[in-house]
Amino acid sequence: MKLRRKILLAIILLVFIPVILMGSISYYSFSNAMENKSSNFYWISLLETDRKLNFALNEVATVSNSAITQPIIQKLLKQPNFVVTYEQRQDINNLINHPMITSFGLYSKDKLQYQFNEMSFEDLTKQSWYGAMKAAEGRPVWVGPGENGSASTGKPVLIQARLIKDYYSLEDIGALVIDVKPDILDQVFWDAATLKQGDILLVNKQGNIVFDKSGTHIGERTNFPFLQDEGSGGKGYYTDKYQGEKSLITYLPSHNKDWYLVAITPSKLIASESLSIRNIAIVLVLVSLISAFLFDRFFVRRLVRSIISAVNGMKRVQQGIFVPITSAVRSEDETDLLTDGFNRMSTQITELIQQVQTEQARKKEVELQALVAQINPHFIYNSLESINSMAVLQGNRDISKMVISLGKLLRISISENQQLIPLSMEMEHVRHYLDIQKFRFEDKFSYHIEVPESLRYYLTQKLIVQPIVENALYHAIEQMEANGTISIIATEDERDILIDVKDSGPGFDPDTLLHLWSKDWGTLKKYRENGVGLKNVHERLRIRFGGHYGIMICSSPGFGSIIRIRIPKILQDTSTAKR
Repeated sequence: MKLRRKILLAIILLVFIPVILMGSISYYSFSNAMENKSSNFYWISLLETDRKLNFALNEVATVSNSAITQPIIQKLLKQPNFVVTYEQRQDINNLINHPMITSFGLYSKDKLQYQFNEMSFEDLTKQSWYGAMKAAEGRPVWVGPGENGSASTGKPVLIQARLIKDYYSLEDIGALVIDVKPDILDQVFWDAATLKQGDILLVNKQGNIVFDKSGTHIGERTNFPFLQDEGSGGKGYYTDKYQGEKSLITYLPSHNKDWYLVAITPSKLIASESLSIRNIAIVLVLVSLISAFLFDRFFVRRLVRSIISAVNGMKRVQQGIFVPITSAVRSEDETDLLTDGFNRMSTQITELIQQVQTEQARKKEVELQALVAQINPHFIYNSLESINSMAVLQGNRDISKMVISLGKLLRISISENQQLIPLSMEMEHVRHYLDIQKFRFEDKFSYHIEVPESLRYYLTQKLIVQPIVENALYHAIEQMEANGTISIIATEDERDILIDVKDSGPGFDPDTLLHLWSKDWGTLKKYRENGVGLKNVHERLRIRFGGHYGIMICSSPGFGSIIRIRIPKILQDTSTAKR
């Protein structure tokens, strides 16, 4: 595929498609957020409406609760031939008195005993809610205008019906039916918060609209799915058609177990809030598409031409032809830098070749010097052998021993081709070093080296014990007036080798230990010349074997020092290793 097409494809994949996806996702996310926000708004509104409805109905229920226990009503219902006087009638009317109550009736078990514009007993038994009243066992049963048929007559009322029980025996002695003005529902639903063009319904479980805020659908029958779902029992929302229009339907069970509060919001009302996001997404898609074509026309085409010129120049360089690239029009941007850089590269290739040839010659010269430098250690060893021979001829055994130890010491120290050596060789190096130091310190110290046979063939990094021993000599033994001892003991655990260097010196206090371990420890008098020591050994072990390995210092004033070296178990030769 051509580079220009690749760039266009990249623009489409990286700009055009992401803008479409971003716009679509933003639109649908915002729509869902608005739907959730609307449902939450209606849940709160429905909860507040139900609270007000419960409060309003409880006012009437409180009146009836008080009235049915009064002696005059109890006597009226228990004595079929009881004659109500004018004063008693006034008392009954005063007991069942509320601004919203329009009429009421008191019924015995078989007839209407007292009425105030109320239906007959025969009509009472024919009502659809009569069975629910009997089953309620004295609890108030509310029947809305859309349930009792009053809405269709043009005179809607809200009915409260309840059984009346004997105050003492709790036997059924009659019933009380109260007609309540629908204004009590109007007041509750009028205050309910709704979105523009939204509506709130009070629906019973049979699907009849008991009441609605708009007042235009009372008594109509609905078929909401949650009414048939006996197990739902809670709030929820979904999108469906209502009155032929797609709407968001939010529902909530009322305090009255036979009613549901339902909020209706047209979906177009919710979608209108998301139209701005949709329009912005469409505009962004169009702008990105136009930008892509303009980008190709004024930038990609010229960029591709510059790259093709550079590719052709590289092909000529591959053939050994160093010809600068010429450009008819300069744009003063990165493409010109590319051309200028290629031209500079072409002019410098010859110089680079010459530099490589010069470096090769220098490399050969350095190798020759390295070969010459390898002669120096052999010269030192041969000179020490000559000194040893002269000491033996003169009969000076001490000088001979010292020269032999120094020669073996130098063989290990100067050798550069072997970084890991057997533990036995490292200990031999330490032994030669201590033998030489005994000539200097005479009998001021004694030493003891203990290495189990099983550890002698494990490999260790070169020159890690001798600097620790040297530190003990200069900072412990030399400072003592009495004779001292140095012990070097190697042990092992499951996977590592532990080498403890102990001395009987005066020990270190914490401040001295911190000073020795600081960055300036190497400027101490005894270490200025050789440049090795505790920190040097520790860092070399960490670099070679990892952070788990190194040295640990344990010291206390007056009790000497112990410096532990931890190294991994590495066998020299698996055929001869001893575990």
